[in-house]
Amino acid sequence: MKKIAVLVSGGGTNLQAILDAEKSGIIKSAKVVTVISDSEGAFALTRAEKAGVEAVCIPKKSADFEARLIGLLDEKNVDLIVLAGFLSILSSEFTRHFEGKIINIHPSLIPSFCGKGFYGLRVHQAALARGVKLTGATVHYVNEIPDGGRIIAQKAVEVLPGDTPEALQQRVMKEAEHVILPQAIEDICSVDAAESEGR
Repeated sequence: MKKIAVLVSGGGTNLQAILDAEKSGIIKSAKVVTVISDSEGAFALTRAEKAGVEAVCIPKKSADFEARLIGLLDEKNVDLIVLAGFLSILSSEFTRHFEGKIINIHPSLIPSFCGKGFYGLRVHQAALARGVKLTGATVHYVNEIPDGGRIIAQKAVEVLPGDTPEALQQRVMKEAEHVILPQAIEDICSVDAAESEGR
Protein backbone atom coordinates (compact mmCIF):
# COMPACT_ATOMS: atom_id res chain seq x y z
CA MET A 1 0.00 0.00 0.00
CA LYS A 2 1.50 3.29 -1.16
CA LYS A 3 1.53 6.26 1.21
CA ILE A 4 0.13 9.58 0.02
CA ALA A 5 0.55 13.08 1.40
CA VAL A 6 -1.98 15.67 0.21
CA LEU A 7 -0.94 19.34 0.27
CA VAL A 8 -3.77 21.88 0.43
CA SER A 9 -4.41 25.58 0.96
CA GLY A 10 -8.19 25.96 1.14
CA GLY A 11 -11.48 24.09 1.33
CA GLY A 12 -10.17 20.73 0.19
CA THR A 13 -12.82 19.59 -2.28
CA ASN A 14 -10.21 17.60 -4.23
CA LEU A 15 -8.96 16.13 -0.95
CA GLN A 16 -12.53 15.04 -0.23
CA ALA A 17 -12.73 13.43 -3.68
CA ILE A 18 -9.54 11.49 -2.87
CA LEU A 19 -10.82 10.38 0.54
CA ASP A 20 -14.17 9.35 -0.99
CA ALA A 21 -12.35 7.41 -3.74
CA GLU A 22 -10.38 5.54 -1.06
CA LYS A 23 -13.60 4.63 0.71
CA SER A 24 -15.39 3.54 -2.48
CA GLY A 25 -12.44 1.46 -3.72
CA ILE A 26 -11.49 3.60 -6.74
CA ILE A 27 -8.18 4.10 -4.93
CA LYS A 28 -7.14 0.70 -3.62
CA SER A 29 -3.35 0.77 -4.02
CA ALA A 30 -2.72 3.80 -1.78
CA LYS A 31 -3.75 5.52 1.43
CA VAL A 32 -3.64 9.16 2.53
CA VAL A 33 -1.37 9.23 5.60
CA THR A 34 -1.08 12.98 6.11
CA VAL A 35 -2.71 16.22 4.96
CA ILE A 36 -0.59 19.35 5.16
CA SER A 37 -1.84 22.90 4.73
CA ASP A 38 0.16 26.10 4.32
CA SER A 39 -2.82 28.06 5.61
CA GLU A 40 -4.15 28.10 9.17
CA GLY A 41 -7.89 27.56 9.30
CA ALA A 42 -8.06 25.76 5.92
CA PHE A 43 -11.24 23.68 5.93
CA ALA A 44 -9.27 20.87 4.27
CA LEU A 45 -7.67 20.18 7.67
CA THR A 46 -11.14 19.66 9.17
CA ARG A 47 -11.98 17.25 6.34
CA ALA A 48 -8.79 15.30 7.10
CA GLU A 49 -9.52 15.13 10.84
CA LYS A 50 -13.09 13.93 10.16
CA ALA A 51 -11.64 11.13 8.02
CA GLY A 52 -9.21 10.15 10.77
CA VAL A 53 -6.17 11.37 8.83
CA GLU A 54 -3.32 13.34 10.38
CA ALA A 55 -3.80 17.07 9.68
CA VAL A 56 -0.82 19.42 9.94
CA CYS A 57 -0.46 23.15 9.33
CA ILE A 58 2.92 24.59 8.34
CA PRO A 59 2.23 28.29 7.71
CA LYS A 60 3.86 29.50 4.49
CA LYS A 61 5.08 32.59 6.36
CA SER A 62 7.41 30.35 8.39
CA ALA A 63 11.07 31.12 7.66
CA ASP A 64 11.80 27.38 7.47
CA PHE A 65 8.58 26.48 5.61
CA GLU A 66 10.09 24.16 2.97
CA ALA A 67 12.60 22.60 5.37
CA ARG A 68 9.76 21.66 7.74
CA LEU A 69 7.67 20.38 4.86
CA ILE A 70 10.51 18.21 3.53
CA GLY A 71 11.26 16.95 7.04
CA LEU A 72 7.67 15.84 7.63
CA LEU A 73 7.32 14.19 4.20
CA ASP A 74 10.63 12.35 4.63
CA GLU A 75 9.64 11.24 8.13
CA LYS A 76 6.37 9.82 6.77
CA ASN A 77 8.31 8.14 3.94
CA VAL A 78 5.58 9.06 1.46
CA ASP A 79 5.46 7.52 -2.00
CA LEU A 80 3.37 10.23 -3.66
CA ILE A 81 2.75 13.91 -2.89
CA VAL A 82 -0.52 15.28 -4.27
CA LEU A 83 -0.95 19.04 -4.63
CA ALA A 84 -4.72 19.56 -4.40
CA GLY A 85 -5.38 23.28 -4.43
CA PHE A 86 -1.96 24.03 -2.91
CA LEU A 87 -1.10 27.66 -3.66
CA SER A 88 2.52 27.84 -2.51
CA ILE A 89 5.06 27.66 -5.32
CA LEU A 90 7.65 25.01 -4.44
CA SER A 91 11.35 25.61 -5.07
CA SER A 92 13.49 23.63 -7.50
CA GLU A 93 15.30 22.17 -4.45
CA PHE A 94 11.98 20.78 -3.21
CA THR A 95 10.89 19.38 -6.57
CA ARG A 96 14.32 17.78 -7.12
CA HIS A 97 14.24 16.21 -3.64
CA PHE A 98 10.95 14.48 -4.53
CA GLU A 99 11.53 14.11 -8.28
CA GLY A 100 8.87 12.00 -9.96
CA LYS A 101 6.85 11.82 -6.72
CA ILE A 102 4.76 15.02 -6.92
CA ILE A 103 1.57 15.49 -8.93
CA ASN A 104 -0.79 18.46 -9.24
CA ILE A 105 -4.34 19.05 -10.40
CA HIS A 106 -4.81 22.20 -12.51
CA PRO A 107 -8.25 23.51 -13.56
CA SER A 108 -7.59 23.94 -17.30
CA LEU A 109 -6.42 21.91 -20.27
CA ILE A 110 -2.68 22.62 -20.08
CA PRO A 111 -1.01 24.38 -21.94
CA SER A 112 -3.98 26.77 -21.87
CA PHE A 113 -4.43 29.12 -18.90
CA CYS A 114 -1.59 27.80 -16.79
CA GLY A 115 1.68 28.89 -15.22
CA LYS A 116 2.46 31.66 -12.79
CA GLY A 117 -0.59 33.63 -11.66
CA PHE A 118 -3.14 31.13 -13.02
CA TYR A 119 -4.94 29.56 -10.06
CA GLY A 120 -8.45 29.31 -8.63
CA LEU A 121 -11.08 31.53 -10.24
CA ARG A 122 -8.44 33.38 -12.30
CA VAL A 123 -8.16 30.34 -14.58
CA HIS A 124 -11.89 30.29 -15.29
CA GLN A 125 -12.07 34.07 -15.71
CA ALA A 126 -9.31 33.82 -18.33
CA ALA A 127 -11.07 30.96 -20.14
CA LEU A 128 -14.34 32.91 -20.32
CA ALA A 129 -12.58 36.12 -21.38
CA ARG A 130 -10.91 34.22 -24.24
CA GLY A 131 -14.21 32.70 -25.33
CA VAL A 132 -13.10 29.07 -25.42
CA LYS A 133 -15.79 26.44 -25.96
CA LEU A 134 -13.95 23.72 -24.05
CA THR A 135 -11.96 23.83 -20.84
CA GLY A 136 -11.29 21.11 -18.27
CA ALA A 137 -8.65 19.85 -15.89
CA THR A 138 -5.17 18.37 -16.06
CA VAL A 139 -3.21 16.11 -13.70
CA HIS A 140 0.52 16.52 -14.23
CA TYR A 141 3.85 15.80 -12.60
CA VAL A 142 5.42 18.75 -10.81
CA ASN A 143 8.81 20.19 -11.65
CA GLU A 144 10.44 23.58 -11.01
CA ILE A 145 8.26 25.28 -13.69
CA PRO A 146 4.70 26.12 -12.49
CA ASP A 147 2.34 23.72 -14.33
CA GLY A 148 5.31 22.64 -16.47
CA GLY A 149 5.64 18.93 -15.68
CA ARG A 150 4.63 15.98 -17.85
CA ILE A 151 0.88 15.54 -18.31
CA ILE A 152 -0.66 12.41 -16.79
CA ALA A 153 -4.38 12.87 -17.54
CA GLN A 154 -6.81 15.43 -18.92
CA LYS A 155 -10.59 15.70 -19.14
CA ALA A 156 -12.52 18.26 -21.14
CA VAL A 157 -15.58 20.15 -19.91
CA GLU A 158 -17.92 22.19 -22.12
CA VAL A 159 -18.22 25.92 -21.51
CA LEU A 160 -21.92 26.81 -21.50
CA PRO A 161 -23.57 30.07 -22.59
CA GLY A 162 -24.06 32.34 -19.59
CA ASP A 163 -21.35 30.63 -17.52
CA THR A 164 -19.87 32.67 -14.70
CA PRO A 165 -16.35 31.91 -13.43
CA GLU A 166 -17.93 30.42 -10.29
CA ALA A 167 -20.34 28.17 -12.23
CA LEU A 168 -17.57 27.02 -14.54
CA GLN A 169 -15.26 26.33 -11.60
CA GLN A 170 -17.89 24.12 -9.94
CA ARG A 171 -18.56 22.16 -13.14
CA VAL A 172 -14.85 21.64 -13.88
CA MET A 173 -14.32 20.39 -10.32
CA LYS A 174 -17.28 18.00 -10.40
CA GLU A 175 -16.96 16.70 -13.98
CA ALA A 176 -13.18 16.68 -14.37
CA GLU A 177 -10.98 17.31 -11.30
CA HIS A 178 -12.82 14.95 -8.94
CA VAL A 179 -12.81 12.23 -11.61
CA ILE A 180 -9.26 12.29 -13.00
CA LEU A 181 -7.30 13.05 -9.83
CA PRO A 182 -8.32 9.93 -7.86
CA GLN A 183 -7.97 7.79 -11.00
CA ALA A 184 -4.48 9.17 -11.70
CA ILE A 185 -3.44 8.41 -8.11
CA GLU A 186 -4.64 4.82 -8.44
CA ASP A 187 -3.00 4.39 -11.85
CA ILE A 188 0.38 5.67 -10.59
CA CYS A 189 0.30 3.73 -7.31
CA SER A 190 -0.93 0.45 -8.84
CA VAL A 191 1.86 0.54 -11.47
CA ASP A 192 4.44 1.35 -8.74
CA ALA A 193 3.13 -1.51 -6.60
CA ALA A 194 3.26 -3.97 -9.52
CA GLU A 195 6.82 -2.92 -10.36
CA SER A 196 7.88 -3.33 -6.71
CA GLU A 197 6.43 -6.86 -6.63
CA GLY A 198 8.22 -7.73 -9.89
CA ARG A 199 11.64 -6.77 -8.53
